[in-house]
Amino acid sequence: IEDAIEAELKAKEAELGVTFEIKKYNGQADSAVLNQIAADVVAEDVDAVVPIATPAAVLLQAATEDTDIPVIFSAVSNPVEDGLVADAEKPGSNVTGTSDGIDTEAIFELMLVQNPELKKVGLLYDKGQSSSLVSIADAKAFCQAKGIEVVEKTGTNASEVQTAADVLVAEKVDAVFTPQDNTIMQAELAIYEKFADAGIPHYTGADSFALNGALLGYGVNYVNLGTLTGEMVIDIVVNGADPAVTPIRKLEEGILTVNTDIAKQLNIDYNIFADYCDELKEIQTGTDFNE
Repeated sequence: IEDAIEAELKAKEAELGVTFEIKKYNGQADSAVLNQIAADVVAEDVDAVVPIATPAAVLLQAATEDTDIPVIFSAVSNPVEDGLVADAEKPGSNVTGTSDGIDTEAIFELMLVQNPELKKVGLLYDKGQSSSLVSIADAKAFCQAKGIEVVEKTGTNASEVQTAADVLVAEKVDAVFTPQDNTIMQAELAIYEKFADAGIPHYTGADSFALNGALLGYGVNYVNLGTLTGEMVIDIVVNGADPAVTPIRKLEEGILTVNTDIAKQLNIDYNIFADYCDELKEIQTGTDFNE
């Protein structure tokens, strides 16, 4: 996302007759670091700030509340539910951006395509990640309607996530579901072999999970989402668009990213998913992946 935003801004400089000065910050998934970044950004009186993912967006919203600094977030799954905007069409303040909200039902349909006899599903997420809660509620509703048993496990750090994964393996779930949950994604490299060795496919809401060892991620193309975010930054910073009336934008296409290493280990012919997505991409486990 970050690379795509920067590429979009740089690509339009000559056309627009402007130069974008871009300063990058890494919140390191640490609220103290994010708070300091927020304070620094406000002190520098930037023309706009672009937080990526919900935790950063929430902090930047609070930090800029008494300023006129536009906040254009990217990859926030549920901006209305998280209180970032009043309405998706008319955000109502200095905050707007792009959403990567996922279609939870579509992911569960993929599970049933692969395993029509699906009986028990594990839900693995961080209950402190507000972006996960809507998808988890949708997952429970789907399973209840289909008569599928749910085993729910959570973790707030890598150690807890590994313990939760061990429990799901011991429970002999048929599959595991995780939405776009940063905590689980960061721990994926430490748990993917547990699931693969047990023959349990891990279905997730983002391609980064597949890169870190999950069977698949189903969601938006994050390069395209970054480009779309960059377009919004230009519209607000250069063209003077008002964030308060600039609608939240969302990509409609469903990109399915399959880890071919894991599919092979699980003996899954991933081509069966091709008719259930707009694009199917192949990827292999990247053990050096850094969020």
